Amino acid sequence: MKTNLLLALILNVLFINCTKHNDPSVDQTYRFQKMLTVDGLSRTYTVNLPPNYYESNSYSVVIAMHGGGGSADQFESSCLLTNKANKEGFIVVYPEGVKSNGLLGARTWNAGNCCDYAVEQNIDDVHFIQVLLDTLIANYKINPKKVCATGHSNGGMMAYRLACEIPDRIAAIVPNGCTNASSYCNPAQPVPVLHMHSMRDENVPYLGGRGGGIGTTQLNLLPVETTLKNWAATAKCKVTAQIIVDDEKYKLTTWSDCDQNFVAKFYLTKDGGHAWPGALPGSLIGDAPSKVINANDLLWQFFQEHQLK
Repeated sequence: MKTNLLLALILNVLFINCTKHNDPSVDQTYRFQKMLTVDGLSRTYTVNLPPNYYESNSYSVVIAMHGGGGSADQFESSCLLTNKANKEGFIVVYPEGVKSNGLLGARTWNAGNCCDYAVEQNIDDVHFIQVLLDTLIANYKINPKKVCATGHSNGGMMAYRLACEIPDRIAAIVPNGCTNASSYCNPAQPVPVLHMHSMRDENVPYLGGRGGGIGTTQLNLLPVETTLKNWAATAKCKVTAQIIVDDEKYKLTTWSDCDQNFVAKFYLTKDGGHAWPGALPGSLIGDAPSKVINANDLLWQFFQEHQLK
């Protein structure tokens, strides 16, 4: 009798332990703030896993890069991309640029000829993102063929540079409020791009020239459409720029029939300013975002259409 009672207790304990181990709600974390040491520098980033993360085996990941002077927390709270990631079920990672040694400690990315401290110190941000990707793929359930990069302003410029220099690791890019700041770009394989910009953006004017943001006031920025024409030329697009929509809200231009399934889309809004469309201003004194398009919706739709071979 005692033997049977003891056996029942043991089985009950084993059952409870197994249930806890397999229960997705037990001991599972969905958000991480991490640090990497790359090239002797401490680099920080935030990882957000979707609510269904522990229920499947392979996820797309979006690398979302803040603008000059921003941060991971600031960009996440203003762009609202985490809300979209949680709803649609993808991983989003917010890396941070290197902080300057000035009074403001502004964080920037070395996207080529912009911006500020990161360029002055020749910070190898491409290497940082490479190490970050290796770390993420080793530690999380990520499909390495579904890695996409996005960013605002200086972060968008960084997305272009990643597509220029490590196109074998980036399936698509969605830059906003920026232009390509790399002096030379001839990627081994063309990376699909969806670019968003406001006609009223004064920090990075879509017609090019000097900007009004951190590190852009002394630069002669490339016109956005020139960036996209150059990008399409590297992909040998047979169809020149086609205007799909041009109304009171926005202008949509596309480039198609290109090598390796490349496609480029350019949304030029006629409202808003230097901000993430459909979200919140980047700061208390930031520009109002466009209301005629939603960056996160466009981003996720575009990313789902592309993956590395």
